[in-house]
Amino acid sequence: MTGQAQFPNEQTEGGEFKRQEDAFRQWVTKDGRSGFLAAAGRYHLYVSLACPWAHRTIIVRTLKQLESVVGMTVVDPLRDEQGWALRDGAGRSIDPINGFHFLREAYRLTDPDYRRRVTVPVLWDTVTKRIVSNSDDDLMRMLNGEFNRFTASTLDLYPPALRPEIDEMNTFLYERVNNGVYRAGFATSQRVYEQAARSLFAALDQLETRLSQHRYLFGGQCVESDWRLFVTLIRFDAVYHGHFKCNLRRIIDYPNLSGYLRDLYQVPGIADTVNFDHIKRHYYMTHDDINPTRIVPIGPQLDLLSPHGRDTLS
Repeated sequence: MTGQAQFPNEQTEGGEFKRQEDAFRQWVTKDGRSGFLAAAGRYHLYVSLACPWAHRTIIVRTLKQLESVVGMTVVDPLRDEQGWALRDGAGRSIDPINGFHFLREAYRLTDPDYRRRVTVPVLWDTVTKRIVSNSDDDLMRMLNGEFNRFTASTLDLYPPALRPEIDEMNTFLYERVNNGVYRAGFATSQRVYEQAARSLFAALDQLETRLSQHRYLFGGQCVESDWRLFVTLIRFDAVYHGHFKCNLRRIIDYPNLSGYLRDLYQVPGIADTVNFDHIKRHYYMTHDDINPTRIVPIGPQLDLLSPHGRDTLS
C-alpha cells in the first residue's frame, strides 16, 4: 500500500519517485550558432539557494567569476501551491528583470501550454524574452565553457581528457546519490524506501573508499563531478538524514567524505553559496506530506571550517 506523494505526477504505482525530464534545453554558445549568443548582461539566472540542482549552477558561476556577466535572482525558499515566488527578504529578492511574482510566469511566457512542475534553475534570455534552459546539467556546461571570453578564470571543470570518466561518474552520482536521497525521501512504500536508502549508502561507502586515496574524485584535480556530489553532501546531515530518513549513517561518520566536504566548502567563494536557513526551511516547511507540522529543527551543529587534511593526498 502506498501513501500520498509529494509530486503525484512523478510517482509510479509501486511508490517510486520518477523525476520529470527538463522541459527547456536550448544552448547559449560562444559563436551564437544555437541562436543564443554568449554575451555579458544578456542572460539571467533564477535560482533557489535551497535547491541542490540550482546550487550547482551558482557554484559554477562563482568559480568561473561570472557574477558580473550573468545576473542572478534568488527565489523564496518556501514553495507553496503557487510554486516558486519572488519576494524581498533575507537572501532573496523581487525580480529586477521582468517583475515576475512567480517563476511560473517565465514558464508560461516561454510555453503557454506548459503544465508540469516549475523547477529551478532557469536561464532567461532578456533579448528573446524566453527561457533558454531549465537543465542544471546543461547550464553547468554553458557556464563552464561558453562565456570564457568574459572572465579571467582559466578553470575548466570539464577537461577533455577526463570527459568520458566524468560522464560515467556523473551518471553514478545522479542515480545513486543526488537523486538517490529523493528516491528514499519521496518513496511511499516501505520496500521502495529501503531499496533506495540501501542503494544510497552503498554508493556513499564506495565514494568513501575512493576518497581515501585521492583528494578529489579524479585525483588532485577538482572537476564538475566533485561539485555535483558536494551539493548533496552539504545538505545531508542537515536535511536528508532526518527529513528523508537517510539515517543509516551521517556524512560526519565517514572520515574521508566529511574531510572532502570541508575541503570543498573552504574553497574561496563556496561558503557564500551555502544558506542553511533557506535549505532547512525549504525542505521542512515545503514537504508537508513528509513533515506535517512544518517544524524546522534547530540542529545539527556542523563544523565545516576545521582543518580537513585533504591537501596531503594526490
